Amino acid sequence: MKNLQVNITIDPALYTKNPESSELGRKIVSHSILMMDTLGFESFTFKKLGTAIGSNESSVYRYFESKHALLVYLTSWYWSWIEYKLVFSTLNVPSSTEKLRKAIALITNKVEEDNSFSYINEILLNKIIIAESSKAYHTKDVDQENEKGYYKTYKRVVQRISDMVIEVNPTFAFPHMLISTVIEGAHHQRYFSQHLPALTDAEDDKNTIVNFYTDLVLKTIAI
Repeated sequence: MKNLQVNITIDPALYTKNPESSELGRKIVSHSILMMDTLGFESFTFKKLGTAIGSNESSVYRYFESKHALLVYLTSWYWSWIEYKLVFSTLNVPSSTEKLRKAIALITNKVEEDNSFSYINEILLNKIIIAESSKAYHTKDVDQENEKGYYKTYKRVVQRISDMVIEVNPTFAFPHMLISTVIEGAHHQRYFSQHLPALTDAEDDKNTIVNFYTDLVLKTIAI
């Protein structure tokens, strides 16, 4: 996939001006990822971002109305990218179980940089998703934002993999609960392995997190 140039399309409701339409917009996105990873979402501001990219704060607001909107955009971009990889990796897999295995590996494995997108560092973006993405929907406005479609890419990924669960076991009653639990749980385990290792058994060299969640899903849905 390294030589394949892919366009990730983001719903226009998530931005004021499409950041992919200009060099400044792409710079805003790429530097926001670097700064959120370094500073954390709370300490990140548009003023600091403007200084870092040699522009002013108002230029950032032309693309995003708030840093929350920017975080929602980054979250949506990430899940759109995961969806593209999910479709690509399972397209010609005839076995339902093997397709599900690949899907679980994708959502629980460590992220590698994808050179199809020159201005996005997917490794750092994944770290932001793990540490900060819950702040995109843990908000008082979540219901209104959900109605506007702010979280639909994440929901589409969960739906696609839930459909794979049903392919393996059509009688399983809780596919969405299972897959959303796997995604959020894997993120917690990645975070714990880096910061609170006493809370996990994760060992990167043994692919522990992928193996744990693959085993968990297949045993849970076993007929």
